[in-house]
Amino acid sequence: MINVLFAALPERWVTYEAPLTKAFNDLGLDVDLRIDFAPHEVDYIVYAPNSPLQDFTPYTRCKAVLNLWAGVENIISNPTLTQPLARMVDHGLSQGMREWVTGHALRHHLGMDLHIKGQDGEWRDYVPPLADDRRVTVLGLGELGMACAKALHGLGFPVTGWSRTQKEAEGITCLCGEEGLGKALSTADILVLLLPNTAATENLIDADALAAMPKGAFLINPGRGPLIDDEALLAALDTGQIAHATLDVFRVEPLPVDHPFWAHPNVTVTPHIASETRPSSASQIVAENVRRSENGEPLRFLADRSAGY
Repeated sequence: MINVLFAALPERWVTYEAPLTKAFNDLGLDVDLRIDFAPHEVDYIVYAPNSPLQDFTPYTRCKAVLNLWAGVENIISNPTLTQPLARMVDHGLSQGMREWVTGHALRHHLGMDLHIKGQDGEWRDYVPPLADDRRVTVLGLGELGMACAKALHGLGFPVTGWSRTQKEAEGITCLCGEEGLGKALSTADILVLLLPNTAATENLIDADALAAMPKGAFLINPGRGPLIDDEALLAALDTGQIAHATLDVFRVEPLPVDHPFWAHPNVTVTPHIASETRPSSASQIVAENVRRSENGEPLRFLADRSAGY
């Protein structure tokens, strides 16, 4: 019998119990899945970083912590976490992010807000350029960033991607390093942020980075709130250096009602919905990692503590 502890907010247990049970059964795993094991009995922890469980010291038998979120920045530096930590990478997350990013990229590219918000009797004769002439930059070429870069390339946009280490993808200009970042920003008519939140990426999009972009560029952030210097972005929006920012993530969530982003006419706020973990597909990833561990195979999507994600 494999003892699996589900450690997340109580409302998540309601949505995950059945799909996790099915996923374990489908792989022929003999699993006891609960929310109330004694720590010394636990073999695996299915985990959300906002769980009350923050001290992993008593879980001496635990072989791995299997995260339900793509982001691990809120747990990876926990000094009590000595077990392997696996990130969540699944079809549902990738597909959801592709849909949200391409939808908002097309919205800005086509100038849809001009007509959606402008139903006032004025005939606005605006013809957008073709995608061939609108350059997109994606910062972050992990699973989600690469999925979005490929989708945007498929729509005809010239796509540049930037990452900490060199990546390769057909049809996409892949850059890395400080010099590569400057080049990536200089061609970002639309900038998509899909970097993790680390010490190296916090405030990466500051006044200098925004000034390096083409005037009138669009910014889309479904990655992490601290990637952006909020004050610098507001200043760039006020001058027209940035035409519009669509933001799904923030330093404080929910975004405080008095935050200037709410009132700014050139900011769109969405409530951290760009990509949500779907219980059915996420459960399959969790079950597969348990199966791999029990068979002596390496876990998939292990977090890199030295890199912070």
